[in-house]
Amino acid sequence: MAHFHLQDLTFQYPGAARPVLDHVELPLRRGEYLVLCGRSGSGKTTLLRHLKTVLTPHGLRSGGIFFNGEPLSEISLGRQAEKIGFVMQDPEDQLVTDKVWHELAFGLESLGVDANTMRLRVAEMASYFGIQDWFHRDVAQLSGGQKQLLNLASIMAMQPEVLILDEPTSQLDPIAAADFLNTVRKINLELGTTILITEHRLEDVFPGADRVAVMDEGKLLICDTPGNVGRFLHETNDPMFAALPAPVRAFYGSGGAGECPLTVREGRQWLEKTFDGREVSLPELPVPETGLEAAPPALRVQEGWFRYEKNSPDVLRGLNLQIPKGSISAIVGGNGAGKSTTLKVLCGICKLYRGRAELFGKPLGAYSNKELYHGCVAMLPQDPKSLLVKQTLLEDLREMDRDEGTILDRARLCQVEHLLSANPRDLSGGEQQRAALCKVLLTRPKLLLLDEPTKGMDSFFKQRFARLLEGMKAEGITILLVSHDVEFCAAYTDFVHMFFDGQIVGSGEPKSFFGGNSFYTTAASRMSRGMFRNAVTAEDLVALYRANGGDRP
Repeated sequence: MAHFHLQDLTFQYPGAARPVLDHVELPLRRGEYLVLCGRSGSGKTTLLRHLKTVLTPHGLRSGGIFFNGEPLSEISLGRQAEKIGFVMQDPEDQLVTDKVWHELAFGLESLGVDANTMRLRVAEMASYFGIQDWFHRDVAQLSGGQKQLLNLASIMAMQPEVLILDEPTSQLDPIAAADFLNTVRKINLELGTTILITEHRLEDVFPGADRVAVMDEGKLLICDTPGNVGRFLHETNDPMFAALPAPVRAFYGSGGAGECPLTVREGRQWLEKTFDGREVSLPELPVPETGLEAAPPALRVQEGWFRYEKNSPDVLRGLNLQIPKGSISAIVGGNGAGKSTTLKVLCGICKLYRGRAELFGKPLGAYSNKELYHGCVAMLPQDPKSLLVKQTLLEDLREMDRDEGTILDRARLCQVEHLLSANPRDLSGGEQQRAALCKVLLTRPKLLLLDEPTKGMDSFFKQRFARLLEGMKAEGITILLVSHDVEFCAAYTDFVHMFFDGQIVGSGEPKSFFGGNSFYTTAASRMSRGMFRNAVTAEDLVALYRANGGDRP
């Protein structure tokens, strides 16, 4: 018997032109690990929210949803809370108490579990998830990765049969995200918990899935094994193919035949087998000269120190950072390292207590607010909802510019022209991100600061977003982004800076930067290490594979 069974499920939001779920038929088998993917706005989050009555959105629905053979609507909310766990995209949305141990016990208290059982389950979860060292800490003191792990542990304390996760790693750095997803896989393998997870970053979830379901405009396009899904998306030239792990894209991009590698290890074995006994005459691709290294700085921070409170620890500790004018630069690093704080300093929200910050050769403190925020610097924050405050997206955009032609032009650029009449709170995470970006661009900045801009974006719009950044760069706009998306940074930035312990500890152009790292790097780099140098994208791999005759018998 399937744990969940969606039978001909159709759903339409009030006032929407078309259904967001269109006759979806999907069984979720007991003990299965199922990955649900698709472009932003394809209906993934809406589908997940239908699997728990308390989260089901308002609208017109037809079809059936069954849990263990029973209609979900006939199962009590208490039983659903116990049997169906749900981890949301933003860890802040799910935390309800002040202390870590309170959070672990909250769900059990709500279910009326006796004190002895509660203490045992809390202790067991704290030990299983490695929470002992921060068991008594305030929740507010935790990093993003710790908060998401705490959410997972709190849900698992209730011993659910099914665990549903909606893009749980969207705000985590690559190492924390991999650790979190490995824990989820361990729960599936060792405890037999049924897993249903949506993810845009498929590198860590696609290979280990039992089945992968792909959605497109509310319809279920395919649901099959990872290998079959990869082959189907390649053969049909579907845009979702660009979201697949690097080994899959490199294999099919190189004209590979036979069984497709899914993991970095399988990809390495494929390369080694292909080039066994052959000479690799071109181990790396030439890096074109951009001349940006000699460009004058758009911004410069010298020995910057910052703390949020007088007696709190320093967040920035002697920060030195210089970004060339007209470049696209990225800051990467772990959660809580100080990356977002740096952006707040550069746009004047936070002020250094020691050191110096300059924009375009002028001290930051010498700018008036009007000079700074009208045509000089603009920032897209990590939470796009903080910029979207009106009843419709069009009203939000009119706050920045009253010219309808300019608004429509930017809306088309960000692919939100069809959402102008929608309430921003009804949009998906990726749509909200694009809408907030559109609003920021209407300020016509010379320096654009982006905090996790690709969070919630599907691979199709990431490519369009990259072209958008290149277009702004061609107009002379300098772009600095903070990102956990190393694949995006490797493919589309000019310079990458590693942030650690409140300061920049390493910088370089993407190929040399990611090519020299062991863990903070891309799947393509790990896959080709020892054979090719500085191949940091699947496209790099394909080019080197063909240049060295890998596509010839």
